[in-house]
Formats: sequence, C-alpha cells, structure tokens
Amino acid sequence: MYDVRFPGLRRRGFLAATTGAAALALVGCAGGPDDKTAGASATPKRGGRLRAAFAGGGASETLDPHLANLFADVARAKALFDKLADYGADLSAQPRLAEKWESNKTLDRWQVTLRQATFHDGKPVTAKDVLYSYRRIADPKQAFRAKASLEPIDLDASRATGERSIEFVLKRPAAEFPNILAAFGAYIVPENATEFDKKPIGSGPFRFVSFAPGRSAVFRRYDDHWDGAPLLDEIEFVVANEESARVNALLGGQVEYAHELNPTTARAHEGKGQIEIVRLRNSAMQAFCMKTDRAPFDDKRVREAFFLIADRQELVDGALSGAGEVGNDLFGKGYEYYAADLPQREQDLDKARALLKQAGAEKLKVTLDTSAVAAGFTEAAGIFRDQAAKAGVTIDVKMGSKDSYWSDILDNGTLSCYRSGAMPIEAHISQRLLTDSTTNATKWRHKDFDALYEQAQSTRDKTERAAVYERMQRRLYTEGGFLIWGFADWIIGTARTVKGVETKAPANTLDWARFDKVWLA
Repeated sequence: MYDVRFPGLRRRGFLAATTGAAALALVGCAGGPDDKTAGASATPKRGGRLRAAFAGGGASETLDPHLANLFADVARAKALFDKLADYGADLSAQPRLAEKWESNKTLDRWQVTLRQATFHDGKPVTAKDVLYSYRRIADPKQAFRAKASLEPIDLDASRATGERSIEFVLKRPAAEFPNILAAFGAYIVPENATEFDKKPIGSGPFRFVSFAPGRSAVFRRYDDHWDGAPLLDEIEFVVANEESARVNALLGGQVEYAHELNPTTARAHEGKGQIEIVRLRNSAMQAFCMKTDRAPFDDKRVREAFFLIADRQELVDGALSGAGEVGNDLFGKGYEYYAADLPQREQDLDKARALLKQAGAEKLKVTLDTSAVAAGFTEAAGIFRDQAAKAGVTIDVKMGSKDSYWSDILDNGTLSCYRSGAMPIEAHISQRLLTDSTTNATKWRHKDFDALYEQAQSTRDKTERAAVYERMQRRLYTEGGFLIWGFADWIIGTARTVKGVETKAPANTLDWARFDKVWLA
C-alpha cells in the first residue's frame, strides 16, 4: 500500500539514466540573482523532516550505492554514503573522505590520506574499507557503474600504508587521478558489506531508518558526520514518477522538494509566490542515441545524414519550450576540454539525402524509442520524426515503459532518446565511449579511440592533454553515435519554507540534491 499521506503520488513511472551535460551559470529564484543558494539570506534553523519527490525505479530499487543509476538512487546514495572526492560546480574534483592526495613524479602512484570520519555504527573509515569498496566495484562478474572509471587502478598492487593512508598503484600514469576518486558511483562502504537494503551503514550525513522500494526511504540526521551534522532531523525520499504528481504534491504541501519539473510548469509558477523555482542552467544533455554496431547506423554516412537532418533550434524551442540551448553533437558544452572551435552544425537536408543515397538508404525506415520518462523526450521524438520525413526518412516513434526504459535502451533498439546530467568530459568518455564501458549506449567500440583516451590520461602537460581530447571529440563530431541536439535547464521546485538549496550545482555534482546543508524556515 502507498502511504495515505501521499494520495497524489500513486501513479507509477520512472526517471533518467543519471549521466552528464553542460553546466554553466545557474540561477535560483528564491535568493537574489547572485545568491549561491536559494533562500541564502535566511538564518539556518535546525529540525524538521523534509520530503523530497523524485522519479524512481519501481520495485527493483536498491540502496546499494554501487548500483546507483537513476537520479533518485544518487540522491539517496549521497545522503547515506560518501566518496573520496566529488565534483564541484565547475566539475573539478573536491576532497570528501580523502583529506589530500599527491602523486609521484611519473603520475603512476598516488598517495591518498583519509580524513577522520566514522561510519554510522561508530567504526572509523579506514584504508581497508576504501580498498574493499573499489575492489567490489571492479569485480569482473558485476556491472557496477564506476567500474570503467576505476579501470586505471591496479587494485591488486594498491595497498593500505596506514590506518588512513592508501597507495594507489596505476596501470599507467594518470594526470587527472582525482577525477577517478570522484567517479559517479564510487562510494565507500564498510569492509565486507554486502547487504544494503535492510540496514545499510555508510559514512554519509544521514543514517538509515526505513526503505520501501518504489515508494519511499527515510533517513535520520547523523550527528557525528565529519562535515557537521545536517540541520534537518530527517529526510524522506518519496517516489513520484509522473511530473504532475510531483508538482501536485508540492503545491498540496505533501512534499517540500520536487525534482525535475517541466519548463512549462516552471513558467506557470515562477514568481507567483506559491512555490520557488530553481533553474540549473543548461545542465542536462539532450540527445538521440544511434547504435553504431548495427544497421542502419553501422554506416557512418547514415550517422552523418542524421546529424544533418536535425534542426536543433526547433528541437530546443519545441521539446524544451526554449529552456536550454542548442548542442553540437558533443558532450559537455562549456566544460574543460570541450572542443568549442568546431563549427556549429546546421540542418542540411540536401546533403543528408545525398549521404543516404550513397549509403543505399534512400527510403530508410527506422524505429525511434522514446518514453515519457524525461522532460521533452516524447516532444523531441515527434519533432525529429517530422524533420526526418523532409529527408525521405520514415521514423516510427515507439513509446517505451517508464519503468524499464533506461535498461532497455542500453542494449536494445537502434535509435533512442537519451539524456545525461553533469560529469567531466573525461568521465563521459570513460563511462560511455570505451570498448569496456558499462553504459556504452551507442556501442562505440574502437581500440584506437581507447588508446587515445589512455594517452590523454597519461599526458602531464595540460595543453597537450587538451589537444588529445580535441582529437577524440573531432572524431565523435564526424562519426560518433550521439546526436546531441541541446542542453536543457534542470528545474527543481521547492516549498517557500525550504532554504539552502544550491543554485549553482549541475545535476550529478556534489551540491545537487544535497540535503545536509538545507533547512526548513
């Protein structure tokens, strides 16, 4: 049964593969335009329970932080657990459980010192816990999200050099090793921990109270957290898969925080005084994902034709109600290493038709998988179908289940709607574009591309490293499988009583969906 306090939250659905996108300046509406947090002028107050509504993953949800894939999973994981580092608003690695890190001259051995922190059972966080966590993630029999990111570490050779110090031995030099510590899903759990859904023990700001998969999770303030106890007494994560259910719950006072609102909803309520709207500008990559290992997209001429079919401005205006900006088939607009000098791609239907003719695909028919799982997906699919018709391509739009969409499209189909939250460009490559990446949705598998990634990682000089990343991006721009048409604003709604919500934190970064610094006025 659903909790009777949340009658508006009974409809089921699902969210998005938490993954990366462009993070530029973000503006909150509760404080002034330069405030770092919404409601920044209020005096922090202790106490109360905040209820936060997220789209979830149904009855199969887990609190295992190494399996965190959806935004709801990550929000719960960061409340219960910590990583050695996490991404700041500028996507640089910020120390968390790691107090400091330093490398040898050849960048292939890194010494990490842990800060003094404890798990919820009072036991200290030690080097042994860190090595256990990383070895668990790297288990070849498992498909944990952070596995590809941890690949450069030789975990057999790495060792504890003290209670709170670890020597990480790398398979090759890595100039940006701190990014590995901040990797999506690289949470630290107690040594030998295997059971996470009945009574998980972490070192995060909140400790476990209860969990009902697909419904809710309740966590209580951990007074001994190394970064200070949260102001809230409790946080309750409520699953509400339909955007309308999240909005209605917020308006009805059943929740105080609603994650991921549509642009039209934001416009309807912005500045009206009933709720606060926080916009994380250009925070979510919006794309069509072409499977490069199967027909028709195993022919790079067909992929290029699809790049040229897209009218990106029409997609941003129609699917995002203008709340975003156009993309250029590359991830991470505005981030470090982004290849900003490549010409902005424009629609060219004549050239698209010519390429399709060369590829023997003049009367191409293809199915486009979409779902109401994320804002703008169904609208983008309809707009792109109409754009493709002008190039002689017939697109059949297929609506997928919100509960299984993200797992289905990773391996199945040929063309699908896709989106991602923020991460460094290096992390996007390691998690999605290497031969062994666990979330390689475009099936982009090229050994020479893998070798360039290893070269970039091992290059000490930043200018030279940027040149390698640009080379990789030029190739993706020419023949990759992601048709990245836009970057959407990430929109959050809160009750007027909620203060301290970070307004400069793209989705997936440290201060996004972070509730240990939030309070109820």
